Amino acid sequence: MLSDRLAVAIPLIPFAVWIIWLGGPVYALAVAAILMVAGREFVRIFRAGSHRPALPLVMAGAPLLALGRLFRPADLSLLFAGLVIAALVWHLVDFERGSASAAGTDFVITLGGVFYLGWMGSYFTALRELPDGLWWTAVLMGAIWLADSAAYVCGRAFGRNSLAPRLSPKKTWEGFFSGIAGGAVGSAVLGLLWRLGAGAGSLVDWHTAALLGALTGLVGPIGDLGISMLKRESGVKDSGAVIAGHGGALDRIDSWLISIPVGYYAVLVIQTLIPK
Repeated sequence: MLSDRLAVAIPLIPFAVWIIWLGGPVYALAVAAILMVAGREFVRIFRAGSHRPALPLVMAGAPLLALGRLFRPADLSLLFAGLVIAALVWHLVDFERGSASAAGTDFVITLGGVFYLGWMGSYFTALRELPDGLWWTAVLMGAIWLADSAAYVCGRAFGRNSLAPRLSPKKTWEGFFSGIAGGAVGSAVLGLLWRLGAGAGSLVDWHTAALLGALTGLVGPIGDLGISMLKRESGVKDSGAVIAGHGGALDRIDSWLISIPVGYYAVLVIQTLIPK
C-alpha cells in the first residue's frame, strides 16, 4: 500500500511545490479547490448516515472562507454571518418541504462543515502570507508528510499497543511517538535545506523546523482521528476516491486541518520570541 501511495504522490510533488512557490491568488485558489472537493466529501459522509447537510453551501462556503483570508480578511466575520443565515434559510425551507431528516441537526452539520473546513483550511493561506511564509509553509507541509509517513511505517512494523481501537484500530502508540520523532528529525534536515533559500536573516533553521516537526507529529493525529470518527459513525470507509490509493481529499488533509493552524500560531510565537 505504501509503494502504491508513493507511486501516485511523487509525480504530484513538483506541481504542488510550484503552486506553493507562486503563492498569492494561485495558491489560494488551489487551496480553495481542495476544500471544495473536501466539502463535497464531508457532505457525502453525513448523507451516508441519513442526514441532509446543504451540499452547495458547504462546497462554496469553505472555499470562500479560505479565499477571504487572502482577499478580504477584515470581512471574514461578515462572510461567516452570511453563511450562517444562508444555512438557516436553506434548512428551514428543506424542513417546510417535508424533509424526513432532522432539519436542526442538518443545519448544525452544514455549519460544522463550513466552519471546520473553511476556517481551519484558511490557515493554509494565512501561513503562506506570513513573513518568510514560503519557507514556513515548506517546513510545515514537509513536517506533516514526514510525521505521517514515520507513524505509518513504524506503526506497521513495530506497533503493538492500540492508540484508538474504536476509531482507528491500526493506529498504535508506537506509531504515534514515531510520528513525533520522525517529524522532528526529518524537519530538522529540511530546515537546514530551506535555510539556504530563506537566507541567513530568516528564523527558519533546523531548530525551529525540528520544533514544528515534533508539534505536527503531536497534534496531527487529532485531525486524522476526528475524520475517522465521522466516517465510523456513518459507516463509510473512505471519504472519497479522488486519487488512486489515497482515498478522498478529506482523507488526505485530515491531519493538515489541525497541524497547519497550530503550526501557524507556533510560527507567530517563534517570530515574537526570537529576535532576528
